[in-house]
Amino acid sequence: MESIENFMEELAKRAPRTLLTPDQQLDKMLRSSRFLQAFQQKHPELTRDDYLKALSMVYAAVKEQYYCDNCPGLEKCPNLVKGHFNQLDVNNGLLVSAMAPCDKQRAFEEQQRTQRLMRSYYVSEETLAASFESLEVDTSNRAAVARAIQFCEEMATMRKAKGIYLHGPFGVGKSYLMGAIARELSSRGVASLMVYVPDFVREIKESIQDNSYASKLEMLKDIPVLILDDIGAESLTPWIRDEILGVILHHRVNNHLPTLYTSNYSLDELEDHLSISNGNRIEVTKARRILERIRHYVDLFIIESENRRMQG
Repeated sequence: MESIENFMEELAKRAPRTLLTPDQQLDKMLRSSRFLQAFQQKHPELTRDDYLKALSMVYAAVKEQYYCDNCPGLEKCPNLVKGHFNQLDVNNGLLVSAMAPCDKQRAFEEQQRTQRLMRSYYVSEETLAASFESLEVDTSNRAAVARAIQFCEEMATMRKAKGIYLHGPFGVGKSYLMGAIARELSSRGVASLMVYVPDFVREIKESIQDNSYASKLEMLKDIPVLILDDIGAESLTPWIRDEILGVILHHRVNNHLPTLYTSNYSLDELEDHLSISNGNRIEVTKARRILERIRHYVDLFIIESENRRMQG
């Protein structure tokens, strides 16, 4: 059996006047290409004339299959359409070909789809790369992880689930677990948005002048799953509490859209934080109104363990 590599090199070196005849090209491809041999065995009904009539597409398919077998990576793909190859087939007794994506292209498209479904505001790359497979599960977080997996299953099947509130000290993996939830949801076709609350609040304050905060607000209100990371760490004002956080949560509760939270505060401590307004004025009623839109719509978990960041 001839080497397909030798055949490709031979064609590349030949000048136009010394090109092989169509019959010679077909013979060499049939001798050297395992891909073409397998196709021929699969379609014994095709005659030699069928191959000769479609020789250009046969050659393109053989050449691109050769490149795929020696793939240099998606970025350096030498095929006519990057990440795709000519795929031979038979239609109404005729030999035809069509473009088909390779495994690397499909993986790239899946990654792009995941990124579109899994959006974030100011969330670290490490958190966004989290997955349930990479989680360290121990007695401190086992119940929370189990509920997180159950939440993803509920959203994938019913698109309706109770939210989750994780609280505990710094560095115990609260945000990482939320990142794993976001990634799992994306793999199941459920869109989510993870927001690092302190930086998002800062951006909202800066966008008041041009009123651009309205579009940002709409996205948080309507995303199927919203994850508010580190709520309680933001620099709070009555406007942020009542016109931003309150509006978002009111809309989501009314539309049965789950919201997930991480915080260093328990719910009672978060209520105390939300009650403090400008000038140290205490507004308990307004804080409780916010908490009513959290407390009854989440499953509560506390994660208490060693600081994993310090261990890392």
